[in-house]
Amino acid sequence: MRLHRPLHALLTAGTLLAASLGLLAAPANAAPAAAGTPLPQHVFAPYFEAWTGQSPAALAAQSGAKHLTMAFLQTQSKGSCTPLWNGDPAMPVAASTFGSDIATIRAGGGDVIPSFGGYTADNTGTELADSCTDVNAVAAAFEKVITTYDITRIDLDIEDNSLANTAGIDRRNKAIKLVEDWAAANGRTVQFGYTLPTTTSGLAASGLNVLKNAVANNARIDVVNLMTFDYYDNAAHDMAADTQTAATGLYNQLAKLYPARTPAQLWGSIGITEMLGIDDFGPAETFTVANATTVYNWAVSKGVNTLSFWALQRDNGGCPGTAGSDSCSGIAQGTWDFTHVFAPFTNGTPATDDFSLALSPAAGSVAPGGSASAALSTAVVSGTAQTVNLAVSGAPAGVTAALSASTVTAGASATLNVTTTASATPGSYPLTVTGTSASGSHSTVYTLTVTGGGTPTRLTNGDLESGTLAPWTCQAGGGLATGPVHAGGGALRVAPTADRTGECGQSVTLAPNTRYTLTAWVQGSYAYLGVRGGATASTWTNSAGWTKLSVPFTTGANGTVTVYLHGWYGQADVYGDDFSVA
Repeated sequence: MRLHRPLHALLTAGTLLAASLGLLAAPANAAPAAAGTPLPQHVFAPYFEAWTGQSPAALAAQSGAKHLTMAFLQTQSKGSCTPLWNGDPAMPVAASTFGSDIATIRAGGGDVIPSFGGYTADNTGTELADSCTDVNAVAAAFEKVITTYDITRIDLDIEDNSLANTAGIDRRNKAIKLVEDWAAANGRTVQFGYTLPTTTSGLAASGLNVLKNAVANNARIDVVNLMTFDYYDNAAHDMAADTQTAATGLYNQLAKLYPARTPAQLWGSIGITEMLGIDDFGPAETFTVANATTVYNWAVSKGVNTLSFWALQRDNGGCPGTAGSDSCSGIAQGTWDFTHVFAPFTNGTPATDDFSLALSPAAGSVAPGGSASAALSTAVVSGTAQTVNLAVSGAPAGVTAALSASTVTAGASATLNVTTTASATPGSYPLTVTGTSASGSHSTVYTLTVTGGGTPTRLTNGDLESGTLAPWTCQAGGGLATGPVHAGGGALRVAPTADRTGECGQSVTLAPNTRYTLTAWVQGSYAYLGVRGGATASTWTNSAGWTKLSVPFTTGANGTVTVYLHGWYGQADVYGDDFSVA
């Protein structure tokens, strides 16, 4: 949003000391909660200014706003990968921060949408993906918020300098894709929404480029939320009419980006956020209670996904004539007038039935005459569980693909079994699994690679039995260990500290544009195995004993990737052994 709390100059010496000592949160998946309940198909969720010290549950109860968008999550300083509420180390992503409020809100039939970014973060380099240059760490931070608060939607408020940070945009969308894959594999509903500034006729090129990059990264964006205020064009405005032209312009832009979506799906992916009363520009841009009624009726008629405003604490008439205040609207109004107009939007339409499909693993390699299998999981995305008819297609000559069940109830699982004959032609083949129900169909792809039967490609010194560490390199404290080991006499030791993960890695050159699987045996607290560079993929575990991890990935044009193992900040040592890429 355009207006919110002061910069981090207000942090106390104690909180700054805590940050300097590296008192970072545990990784995203440390304590997964049960999958959350999806939001209603149409929801009113005003922004709550989280830095004020007020209770979101108390304000939700007083105002009648059952759902809140919680602003904002950002890092304390540029370069960090740890999001905090308002960038304040005293407000970590933890149950101790807003956990009881969120439970109270849910008990009252509502929910929250955590929001990353905001104007301050976007101008200080503390927006998560601008600050953190590790895509996997950005994804892990998103997952930590999801599992800590058991939420089903994340809002990303991207404006001003962040709209010009192309590297941050790309990292953010790559991380969204990783989280969406993680959620599908774990039976979770997770939505991502972008909140973007707008003109009166739709997104400017900078905002549209954010969405184009998401499409290029196969990142699903469920909601595009327009900030229909702060136009700063020195023109007179009918704010309700401008909202309609801005949202209609966005509809036309989304129709080009997503040509397969129906009109109802396009309108159902649009959000509108107003700024109550006089916005930052001044009286020429004043949103009135009468405007709110007009927007509400129009949004209902179009089937818009989300109605919101900045901000719940502004919904009062305590400062007539004041522009852009955080605590009042600047116009004559009753307390909660805007909330009372918008609140029925949530109750208008229940969530429709929908489901999702996911395969784990999503790829496999076999020699001619071999076989492979993958677990097919389904999940209820919204509404109630329904019957899903399953089918698989795309098997070439010499390959048979079959499902263990032709029909499941959403939430149940099946198995994809693939067998090949000795005459199967080597190559890569996409096998498409399609689920069909009364609400529509969804598909997911299993990439089968039939090899030439040759020897699998391996890392150098993958078993750590050469007597030296090379070609592995490790951060300080890590290296070759003689115990514990999985097999033989050597293993890789990763030594995290408060300010680093202790990563060990090596560069591997493989065939370009080829599917591989990295495997290793690991042991220790929060062991992360993955590749980066020419491919990006990872997994992790927390185990006192040896555990085998597998990471499927596809190489890029030059075939070179970095294979790595790392731990987590301030956690115990991690060990790895018997690494291979095949």
